[in-house]
Amino acid sequence: MIQSIDSDKIKIIETVWDESLRKGGRVLAEETNKALAQIASDSDWAFYIQGDEVVHEKYLPVIQEAMQTYLSETKVEGLLFNYLHFYGSYQYVADSRHWYRKEIRIIRNHRNITSYQDAQGFRKKDGKKLKVKQIDAFVYHYGWVKNPIIQQKKVETFNALWHDEESLKKIIVPANAFDYSQVDSLALFEGEHPQVIKERIQKMNWDFQFDVTQKKYTLRYLIAYWIEKLTGWRIGEYKNYKLLK
Repeated sequence: MIQSIDSDKIKIIETVWDESLRKGGRVLAEETNKALAQIASDSDWAFYIQGDEVVHEKYLPVIQEAMQTYLSETKVEGLLFNYLHFYGSYQYVADSRHWYRKEIRIIRNHRNITSYQDAQGFRKKDGKKLKVKQIDAFVYHYGWVKNPIIQQKKVETFNALWHDEESLKKIIVPANAFDYSQVDSLALFEGEHPQVIKERIQKMNWDFQFDVTQKKYTLRYLIAYWIEKLTGWRIGEYKNYKLLK
């Protein structure tokens, strides 16, 4: 698919994945680091985006301005994006604490910055978190919006990047199609999708409906959910970064 795009801006790197790095999805970080190593030394920033992520065109001016603004502020090692995780269909977003709300997607082009764990984010080679600035832009994550039959196959294949064969037998529940209804909480998406994804939305060939008033939480998580909704504070939130004021 990428090869069909006629652009001199695209450079495809052929690699061999190391299947011995399956534990914890480490192979994903290893492949990301191979791409990082190919970035020209005269590039100031590296913009990382995964295959199931899309940046809405309306955020491009904001992103460009932030890269220019913080270029001379060397203490800023990365830029932090907000996230929307679409689930089941293009009209729902996951809103429980199981989904990360923010992650680094632009980093300084420094050789001491490396992909971290399963390539969700970045850290320095010594394990220290990056110092980042929050920007007013979202990444739209569509990794959980597929025909249920295809999604089931993806779950089975993707888990193989984290676990060995014996562990997979315990984790994967055999099924013909993925059951989206087991999700704990969803909210309606009331915005507009990026232009590049609209053709895909038109081709959607399955139906998924969910009652967004339904919250499958224990009392503890229900209290935490409403505290977050009312105050914006997510209790015990994992943050793979140091936010600069």
